[in-house]
Amino acid sequence: MNGRDGMRAADSDRQAIAERLRAALDEGRLQLHEYDERLQRVYAARTYAELDALVDDLPPVGAVAPAAGAVPAQREDGRPAPGSERGVTARWLAELWRPWLTVVAMTVAIWGATSLATGEMLYFWPGWVAGPWGAVVLVATVSGLASGEPRRAAAKQERRQRQQAEKKSLKQDRKALRQQQLDDETA
Repeated sequence: MNGRDGMRAADSDRQAIAERLRAALDEGRLQLHEYDERLQRVYAARTYAELDALVDDLPPVGAVAPAAGAVPAQREDGRPAPGSERGVTARWLAELWRPWLTVVAMTVAIWGATSLATGEMLYFWPGWVAGPWGAVVLVATVSGLASGEPRRAAAKQERRQRQQAEKKSLKQDRKALRQQQLDDETA
Protein backbone atom coordinates (compact mmCIF):
# COMPACT_ATOMS: atom_id res chain seq x y z
CA MET A 1 0.00 0.00 0.00
CA ASN A 2 1.36 3.36 -1.08
CA GLY A 3 1.57 6.09 1.59
CA ARG A 4 -0.71 8.36 -0.40
CA ASP A 5 -3.41 5.69 -1.00
CA GLY A 6 -5.45 6.66 2.06
CA MET A 7 -5.09 10.38 1.36
CA ARG A 8 -8.09 12.32 0.17
CA ALA A 9 -8.14 13.27 -3.49
CA ALA A 10 -8.75 16.79 -4.77
CA ASP A 11 -10.99 17.93 -7.61
CA SER A 12 -7.90 18.41 -9.80
CA ASP A 13 -6.96 14.75 -9.18
CA ARG A 14 -10.44 13.63 -10.22
CA GLN A 15 -10.24 15.79 -13.34
CA ALA A 16 -6.85 14.29 -14.28
CA ILE A 17 -8.26 10.75 -13.99
CA ALA A 18 -11.35 11.79 -16.00
CA GLU A 19 -9.03 13.07 -18.75
CA ARG A 20 -7.08 9.80 -18.71
CA LEU A 21 -10.31 7.83 -19.06
CA ARG A 22 -11.43 10.09 -21.92
CA ALA A 23 -8.10 9.44 -23.69
CA ALA A 24 -8.56 5.69 -23.17
CA LEU A 25 -12.03 5.93 -24.72
CA ASP A 26 -10.64 7.85 -27.69
CA GLU A 27 -7.92 5.21 -28.16
CA GLY A 28 -10.51 2.44 -28.10
CA ARG A 29 -9.25 0.92 -24.86
CA LEU A 30 -12.62 1.37 -23.13
CA GLN A 31 -16.13 0.70 -24.33
CA LEU A 32 -18.57 3.58 -23.92
CA HIS A 33 -20.45 1.89 -21.08
CA GLU A 34 -17.16 1.18 -19.25
CA TYR A 35 -16.14 4.80 -19.63
CA ASP A 36 -19.47 6.05 -18.26
CA GLU A 37 -19.31 3.66 -15.33
CA ARG A 38 -15.73 4.59 -14.44
CA LEU A 39 -16.38 8.31 -14.85
CA GLN A 40 -19.23 8.12 -12.34
CA ARG A 41 -16.90 6.33 -9.94
CA VAL A 42 -14.21 9.02 -10.49
CA TYR A 43 -16.51 11.76 -9.22
CA ALA A 44 -17.64 9.61 -6.31
CA ALA A 45 -14.05 8.72 -5.30
CA ARG A 46 -12.65 10.23 -2.13
CA THR A 47 -9.12 8.82 -1.96
CA TYR A 48 -6.17 8.30 -4.26
CA ALA A 49 -6.59 4.52 -3.90
CA GLU A 50 -10.11 4.70 -5.31
CA LEU A 51 -8.89 6.82 -8.23
CA ASP A 52 -5.86 4.63 -8.95
CA ALA A 53 -8.06 1.52 -9.07
CA LEU A 54 -10.02 3.05 -11.96
CA VAL A 55 -6.97 3.30 -14.24
CA ASP A 56 -4.81 0.38 -13.05
CA ASP A 57 -5.58 -1.68 -16.16
CA LEU A 58 -4.87 1.19 -18.58
CA PRO A 59 -1.46 2.04 -20.04
CA PRO A 60 -0.16 5.60 -19.68
CA VAL A 61 -1.76 8.17 -21.99
CA GLY A 62 -0.24 8.04 -25.48
CA ALA A 63 1.31 4.58 -25.01
CA VAL A 64 2.09 2.84 -28.28
CA ALA A 65 -0.47 0.22 -29.24
CA PRO A 66 0.70 -3.33 -30.02
CA ALA A 67 1.61 -4.09 -33.61
CA ALA A 68 -1.30 -4.91 -35.93
CA GLY A 69 -0.36 -8.59 -36.11
CA ALA A 70 -0.20 -8.90 -32.33
CA VAL A 71 -3.94 -8.35 -31.84
CA PRO A 72 -6.09 -11.29 -32.98
CA ALA A 73 -8.71 -10.46 -35.61
CA GLN A 74 -11.13 -12.92 -34.00
CA ARG A 75 -12.50 -13.55 -30.55
CA GLU A 76 -12.00 -16.90 -28.85
CA ASP A 77 -15.43 -18.06 -30.04
CA GLY A 78 -14.45 -17.47 -33.69
CA ARG A 79 -16.55 -14.36 -34.26
CA PRO A 80 -14.81 -11.31 -35.74
CA ALA A 81 -13.32 -8.87 -33.27
CA PRO A 82 -15.27 -5.60 -33.07
CA GLY A 83 -12.77 -3.59 -35.12
CA SER A 84 -11.73 -6.29 -37.56
CA GLU A 85 -12.27 -5.86 -41.28
CA ARG A 86 -14.62 -8.84 -41.47
CA GLY A 87 -16.75 -7.54 -38.61
CA VAL A 88 -16.95 -4.05 -40.11
CA THR A 89 -17.98 -5.44 -43.50
CA ALA A 90 -20.56 -7.78 -41.98
CA ARG A 91 -22.17 -4.93 -40.02
CA TRP A 92 -22.25 -2.72 -43.12
CA LEU A 93 -23.84 -5.47 -45.22
CA ALA A 94 -26.45 -6.15 -42.54
CA GLU A 95 -27.36 -2.45 -42.38
CA LEU A 96 -27.60 -2.28 -46.17
CA TRP A 97 -29.70 -5.41 -46.72
CA ARG A 98 -31.90 -5.42 -43.57
CA PRO A 99 -34.57 -2.99 -44.88
CA TRP A 100 -34.89 -4.94 -48.13
CA LEU A 101 -35.20 -8.27 -46.31
CA THR A 102 -37.79 -6.85 -43.91
CA VAL A 103 -40.00 -5.41 -46.65
CA VAL A 104 -39.73 -8.50 -48.86
CA ALA A 105 -40.65 -10.74 -45.92
CA MET A 106 -43.68 -8.57 -45.16
CA THR A 107 -44.90 -8.47 -48.77
CA VAL A 108 -44.47 -12.22 -49.17
CA ALA A 109 -46.38 -12.76 -45.91
CA ILE A 110 -49.20 -10.51 -47.16
CA TRP A 111 -49.25 -12.31 -50.51
CA GLY A 112 -49.30 -15.70 -48.73
CA ALA A 113 -52.10 -14.66 -46.39
CA THR A 114 -54.25 -13.34 -49.24
CA SER A 115 -53.57 -16.46 -51.29
CA LEU A 116 -54.67 -18.62 -48.36
CA ALA A 117 -57.73 -16.48 -47.77
CA THR A 118 -58.87 -16.77 -51.38
CA GLY A 119 -58.04 -20.45 -51.58
CA GLU A 120 -55.91 -20.09 -54.72
CA MET A 121 -52.39 -19.01 -55.62
CA LEU A 122 -52.53 -15.35 -56.60
CA TYR A 123 -50.14 -13.58 -58.96
CA PHE A 124 -46.77 -13.21 -57.17
CA TRP A 125 -46.72 -9.43 -56.98
CA PRO A 126 -43.98 -9.25 -54.26
CA GLY A 127 -41.52 -9.92 -57.08
CA TRP A 128 -42.15 -6.35 -58.25
CA VAL A 129 -40.97 -5.10 -54.87
CA ALA A 130 -38.12 -7.56 -54.35
CA GLY A 131 -36.65 -7.55 -57.87
CA PRO A 132 -35.97 -3.87 -58.67
CA TRP A 133 -35.12 -2.89 -55.12
CA GLY A 134 -32.90 -5.96 -54.75
CA ALA A 135 -31.05 -5.00 -57.92
CA VAL A 136 -30.42 -1.51 -56.57
CA VAL A 137 -29.17 -2.89 -53.24
CA LEU A 138 -26.96 -5.41 -55.07
CA VAL A 139 -25.34 -2.64 -57.14
CA ALA A 140 -24.85 -0.58 -53.96
CA THR A 141 -23.26 -3.60 -52.29
CA VAL A 142 -20.81 -4.30 -55.11
CA SER A 143 -19.83 -0.65 -55.57
CA GLY A 144 -19.58 -0.09 -51.81
CA LEU A 145 -17.34 -3.11 -51.28
CA ALA A 146 -15.15 -2.05 -54.19
CA SER A 147 -14.77 1.50 -52.90
CA GLY A 148 -14.16 0.67 -49.22
CA GLU A 149 -17.49 2.02 -47.97
CA PRO A 150 -17.65 -0.35 -44.94
CA ARG A 151 -14.50 1.21 -43.46
CA ARG A 152 -15.75 4.75 -44.09
CA ALA A 153 -19.14 3.97 -42.57
CA ALA A 154 -17.49 2.40 -39.50
CA ALA A 155 -15.18 5.41 -39.09
CA LYS A 156 -18.16 7.77 -39.36
CA GLN A 157 -20.11 5.77 -36.78
CA GLU A 158 -17.09 5.71 -34.47
CA ARG A 159 -16.72 9.51 -34.77
CA ARG A 160 -20.41 9.94 -34.00
CA GLN A 161 -20.15 7.69 -30.93
CA ARG A 162 -17.04 9.52 -29.74
CA GLN A 163 -18.82 12.88 -30.12
CA GLN A 164 -21.82 11.58 -28.20
CA ALA A 165 -19.51 10.25 -25.48
CA GLU A 166 -17.75 13.61 -25.28
CA LYS A 167 -21.07 15.45 -25.01
CA LYS A 168 -22.24 13.07 -22.31
CA SER A 169 -18.91 13.40 -20.51
CA LEU A 170 -19.09 17.19 -20.61
CA LYS A 171 -22.64 17.06 -19.30
CA GLN A 172 -21.59 14.76 -16.46
CA ASP A 173 -18.55 16.94 -15.73
CA ARG A 174 -20.77 20.03 -15.51
CA LYS A 175 -23.26 18.19 -13.32
CA ALA A 176 -20.48 17.00 -11.00
CA LEU A 177 -19.04 20.52 -10.86
CA ARG A 178 -22.46 22.00 -10.03
CA GLN A 179 -22.93 19.37 -7.33
CA GLN A 180 -19.47 20.11 -5.94
CA GLN A 181 -20.30 23.84 -5.88
CA LEU A 182 -23.58 23.14 -4.10
CA ASP A 183 -21.76 20.93 -1.59
CA ASP A 184 -19.16 23.67 -1.02
CA GLU A 185 -21.89 26.29 -0.51
CA THR A 186 -23.75 24.14 2.02
CA ALA A 187 -20.58 23.21 3.92
